[in-house]
Amino acid sequence: MDYNYYIEIRADKRFEKPCIKGSRISVYDVLNRLSNGMSIDEILEDFEELTEEQIRACLAFAADKERKISVATSTAVIAENGQCSGTFIYDLA
Repeated sequence: MDYNYYIEIRADKRFEKPCIKGSRISVYDVLNRLSNGMSIDEILEDFEELTEEQIRACLAFAADKERKISVATSTAVIAENGQCSGTFIYDLA
C-alpha cells in the first residue's frame, strides 16, 4: 500500500506529526486506538470522516517507519565497529 496517498506531514498541523490528509487526525491517534483493542469499525464510528483504507495506511506507515529504524540501527552498528555480523542492509528507495 502506498500510504503517501493518505498521510501527510505538515509544519502547520499537529506539530509536524504524520496525519491523515485533509484532517487533523494523527497516525498516532489511530494506532493508539488499535493498540488499545478498538476494532476498525469502532474507530470508524469515532472518526466518521475516516475510511478503512486510511486506517490501513496508518498501519503501513508504522510498519515502514519500523523497517527504516531497523535498517538505520543496523547501519549505525556496522559503521561503528566496521564489521558486518550477518546483518543485511536494504535499499530504502
